[in-house]
Amino acid sequence: MKQLATLLLCIISVQSYSQAPEKLVGLWLVGNVSVGDEVMTPNAKWTRLNEDYSQESGNGWFQHSVGSWEFDEVSNQLRIITENGLDDPFDGFSISWNEDQMIWKRIEEGMEVVVILKRIDELPLTYANQMLGLWKPEQATGEGPFFGEDLNESDYLFIRWDGKFVVGTDEGKTYGVYNVHAHKPEVELIPYGEMDRIFWSIDFLDDGVKITLLNSEEKVTRTFKRIKKFPK
Repeated sequence: MKQLATLLLCIISVQSYSQAPEKLVGLWLVGNVSVGDEVMTPNAKWTRLNEDYSQESGNGWFQHSVGSWEFDEVSNQLRIITENGLDDPFDGFSISWNEDQMIWKRIEEGMEVVVILKRIDELPLTYANQMLGLWKPEQATGEGPFFGEDLNESDYLFIRWDGKFVVGTDEGKTYGVYNVHAHKPEVELIPYGEMDRIFWSIDFLDDGVKITLLNSEEKVTRTFKRIKKFPK
């Protein structure tokens, strides 16, 4: 009888171990991350746990991490190992579930860290991904950089995939680099040859995008619609 009980326990353990990784496998969107009392929501951060115990992580269309993952059913701990990053100095995450959410918890430097993830089917879009492409200004309010209130048919804004932008007007072209904030809808446009760093908030509209100049005493906005050809 004792041998039978031991055998049944082994069978249950093997079955549970085979089921647990299957539930973990897939593409997951990171929702809220709380560290102590501080809560933040990363912009389109994701991780993919594969059946062969490999993993990839990234933000939006940009993958920045590769490696592997381990799950210890006895301790209910998940460890993410990154090959191209830094070693994780903390213990693995304990795993729990809330309907369609997976919850990771652990202690880091005396504070509880909670990560809430949701299963998804496609890579999410960051603010930077949404800004990519060719845009035609439809409305300009207030005096400021990049387009006056009197717009021309030849005006455009081109946000390139390589971190560079081009503004085209009747007066010529302005080139520079841009940086989209990792956690909130803001874009920094830095024209070549100028020291000014120009910050704009971003509002994504149903049929376009609107940017508003930050750190300005006057309201300066630029509203764009997406186009597929450069204006002549």
